[in-house]
Amino acid sequence: MAIFRNLLGTKETPIKSNEDFWNWFQNNEMDFFKVIKNQGNIEQDFFDKLSPKLNQLRDGYWFLAGMFDNDTAELVFTADGVYKNIVFVEELVQSAPKIDNWKFTALKPALDIKDIYISMGDLKFSKENLSFYSNDNSGFPDEIDITVIHSDYTEDLKEPITNGVYIFMDNCLGELNSVTTIDSMKIIGPDEAEKELIPIEKLKDYLIWRQKEFLEKYDGTRYNTENDSYNSLEATLNNGMPLFAIVNSALLDWDSKASHPWILTIEIKYKGNENGMPDKETYELMNIFEDNIMQELKDSEGYLNVGRQTADSLREVYFACKDFRLPSKVLTKIQSDFKSRLNVDYSIYKDKYWKTFDIFKPDIQ
Repeated sequence: MAIFRNLLGTKETPIKSNEDFWNWFQNNEMDFFKVIKNQGNIEQDFFDKLSPKLNQLRDGYWFLAGMFDNDTAELVFTADGVYKNIVFVEELVQSAPKIDNWKFTALKPALDIKDIYISMGDLKFSKENLSFYSNDNSGFPDEIDITVIHSDYTEDLKEPITNGVYIFMDNCLGELNSVTTIDSMKIIGPDEAEKELIPIEKLKDYLIWRQKEFLEKYDGTRYNTENDSYNSLEATLNNGMPLFAIVNSALLDWDSKASHPWILTIEIKYKGNENGMPDKETYELMNIFEDNIMQELKDSEGYLNVGRQTADSLREVYFACKDFRLPSKVLTKIQSDFKSRLNVDYSIYKDKYWKTFDIFKPDIQ
């Protein structure tokens, strides 16, 4: 199956919805199928036409294409590990019409480990030369931290081996499990191993067990911030600019942080005054923006507003979330609604122990 890197192309007929995209695809699918089946110039006659259409929908769609069987071409859409794009990849495929001779897949699927053999130059990645062990930290018992051992690892080969291992994990576990289940992964050679090595084919069962344990521990955990206390904090940046923050101090002391492991960070850039602070109009607009988010991301449904900080022409707003899909959709919609008025960007990542917010704890330097 060929791998294509996301490219921008020349705009043709505007694509404004998933339905628009699939209508366009259906009008061209016979030509695309022939190119794949006959192993023609796939990049020029398929990828270069597909990519600009997807980019009109949203930046961040990537894809793979090849023959699923003798009569069926498969097109796999992938988020390339970017959490905030996963839900849009899934919805794109869910909206796909049934087209003869085509199979559409959201995110790279898991393969039988016996069938995974990846070759990158002289480097090989398979169950024959990969193993792992888990790293346990009593201070962070819910984190899934593993070390993967490649038999040919050296510091000189660190980058290509790391890339190869991540590709192997996508194929072994499936893209979704690979990027959402493992919290931390280190890659080393046999000489650096500190524990007994476990065959890599046992990794999937280990992760299933850890995830089941995690879900049983936190299933149904909810939090209501209505009666929480908040702290106002002030600091000075290295450049002399003041920083002001408002933080839910009760949340920072919560003992079930891992139940809300997804951190949503929203950045709003504005034109600040001489102290880097917003004017009254911008300040009120940012508050309206944040209120709109909180109307959609409710604490009782698993989306906790941890706080915000404002300094040097930038406001950052923080949420801790039960999942990453709804925040992605909500922020994309509200970001679009305020596009002409506020410069907004956002990111979503996993942080089970909310280390992101250590900066708001006075005893953490």
